[in-house]
Amino acid sequence: MISQRAKYALRALSVLARAPAGEPVQISDIAEQQAIPKKFLEQILLELKRSGIVVSRRGKQGGYLLLKPAAEVTYGEVLRLIDGPIAPLPCLSITAYRKCEDCNGEADCEIRRVFAHVADATRRILFEATLADGVSIEETAEAV
Repeated sequence: MISQRAKYALRALSVLARAPAGEPVQISDIAEQQAIPKKFLEQILLELKRSGIVVSRRGKQGGYLLLKPAAEVTYGEVLRLIDGPIAPLPCLSITAYRKCEDCNGEADCEIRRVFAHVADATRRILFEATLADGVSIEETAEAV
């Protein structure tokens, strides 16, 4: 499962993806629209800013904008940033590999073999799905 922090990050990014190009969205507006505690949202947006996903503008007309087009920001990128490795087992992690403590050998591990397929499929889907996809799926569902 993804964390509440990751859900909030994705929901905030969806708001930014729907915003007119070049128009910043204020934290208070995102927090209100998505029912996210403002202080928590500030921390999340700061982390997204440090990673180069969003940019902030100061001043009365300030707020946050996506730094890259929504079609270039993947769910996998955001989840890995917020929640860490995307793997059901430590021995399957691409970014934080660790040998399982109770394992006698990865080559003979039936559990690893099955979950390797799960991890590969999950990563493929998450790193292909973009914010733009999420917003268009959402808009399609609302139209039905």
